[in-house]
Amino acid sequence: VQLQASGGGLVQPGGSQRLSCAASGFALDDYGIGWFRQAPGKEREWVSCIGSVPGLIYYADSVKGRFTISRDNAKNTVYLQMRSLEPEDTAVYLCALTGSCGNSSGAYGFWGQGTQVTVSS
Repeated sequence: VQLQASGGGLVQPGGSQRLSCAASGFALDDYGIGWFRQAPGKEREWVSCIGSVPGLIYYADSVKGRFTISRDNAKNTVYLQMRSLEPEDTAVYLCALTGSCGNSSGAYGFWGQGTQVTVSS
């Protein structure tokens, strides 16, 4: 059973990046997936969550209007499309499994490895 985040890298301010969270060993269909991020010296921050029921999508105010979360159950993958990136978005991005979306780490029971996103010119 594994969650693997990928797609990070170096991107210029104003640019876009798409992250993927791929599940293996189980089906994502019945679960929600949340994205968090953690910058050096800062606490882990909840970014977004998509529930198992269509239409259940939530965003932190800091990314609303810039980030889009989606899922492809056939590919067992959840995506985070990030646009208009800012240096403040630089962090390790992690995905995590939940039965019900929440905006705190405690709502998530299984975490994947993170992927580094660096926004810099």
